[in-house]
Amino acid sequence: MNLSRYRDAVIVVLALVVPFWFLRYNIKDDARGLSGPDRVILKLIAPIQYAASTLARGVSSVVSDYAYLVDVKKNNTSLAAENAQMRARVNKLEALDAENRRLRALLQLKNHVSADVVSAQVISKDTVEFFRVAHVTVDRSSLEIVSNSRFPVITLDGVVGVTGKVAGDTVEVQLVVDAGSGIDVIVERTGARGFVRGTGDEKEYLCKVEHVRRTDEVEVGDLLVTSGHGRRFPRGLPVARVTQVERRDFGLYQQVVATPTVDMSRLEEVLILLSVPDAAGADGASNSLVGERAAN
Repeated sequence: MNLSRYRDAVIVVLALVVPFWFLRYNIKDDARGLSGPDRVILKLIAPIQYAASTLARGVSSVVSDYAYLVDVKKNNTSLAAENAQMRARVNKLEALDAENRRLRALLQLKNHVSADVVSAQVISKDTVEFFRVAHVTVDRSSLEIVSNSRFPVITLDGVVGVTGKVAGDTVEVQLVVDAGSGIDVIVERTGARGFVRGTGDEKEYLCKVEHVRRTDEVEVGDLLVTSGHGRRFPRGLPVARVTQVERRDFGLYQQVVATPTVDMSRLEEVLILLSVPDAAGADGASNSLVGERAAN
């Protein structure tokens, strides 16, 4: 019992004395450097400190890299959005520039054609079996005039077709590739005669050239222009270009296939001729068309 009491007293004394002894020893030996116990403790905790420091540096590097990547991702997202906006703006400007060039060329053509003309905007195209038509809008003051007859419709590249039915503020245009369409033409290079009729093909814009005599000189690449006969179309307007010629050893006529000079899939603006100009005016219009197409 007494030993237990002394043991407790000794523990208390040691707990109070030992810290003071270490403090006194450290103060006394401060000039001589670290004490022995300090060196032992430092040796023991040095690996732990190194491991903790390495781990802290690693965590700090990972956090720093993550924050950097987050910032890079935000910047990339922002740059991608700005790039998309710039591309959209460039595309819009290019479209406006192309439209401006088309309208200027159409205006020049309008000034060269010595006839009353009405400009029209293509709003749709219909493709059904044998029938190929487009719908255009014109100003209301011209609707009544256009509805009274079948007027030629042209664009910078040549003949588009003729006007048809009027519904509301739209006018139906029968395209040259329509199966019911027919235009008297001549081969610009040789003067050979023919009759361009649409095939009405649903997949391709094609024409067949009828009544071309077997003895007439026609080659692939020849340009077919309006002859002016019938007074529906002015003379000399481009209609189609020959893409296939088949000469038989018998019969009166050759088999000729042609493609319209006008790209029907990209029609946007057209001119409706309200009167047929004279030969001189037609030749001027033809020269203007050929010149503009060569320039483009």
